[in-house]
Amino acid sequence: MGLALTEAKSAEMRGEVPIGAVIVKDGAILASAGNRTRELNDPTAHAEMLVIREACRALSNERLTGCDLYVTLEPCTMCAAAVSFARIRRLYYGAQDIKGGGVENGARFYAQPTCLHVPEVYPGFREQEAEDMLKAFFRTRRL
Repeated sequence: MGLALTEAKSAEMRGEVPIGAVIVKDGAILASAGNRTRELNDPTAHAEMLVIREACRALSNERLTGCDLYVTLEPCTMCAAAVSFARIRRLYYGAQDIKGGGVENGARFYAQPTCLHVPEVYPGFREQEAEDMLKAFFRTRRL
């Protein structure tokens, strides 16, 4: 989660919402990224989507079986679906996203009967750090 927080800070320095993600398999980092939606003019360029794409390229496979995703914020529904479609084994996330989350809040994608793969979900990893970073970022924009 430390690297995910570093990626979130890098995203913030680029003017992006500070969210970072890392995918690990067998103790090795396959991919790490922070949000790039503004930089790429791409609403799907969430940190989770970027690391999923990079890890799939690294493994030459659309399935990330045996991989774990660490992300600083609860994934939105789009990202939760991508985690499921990629068959990621475990999802670890920091802060909850009451408004836009898709895992334990909002749509609760993994609780839907149409969800074919449900990763093991572990919320609250370095939650306060992730939450503080997001709150500080948005506080500066609301002045």
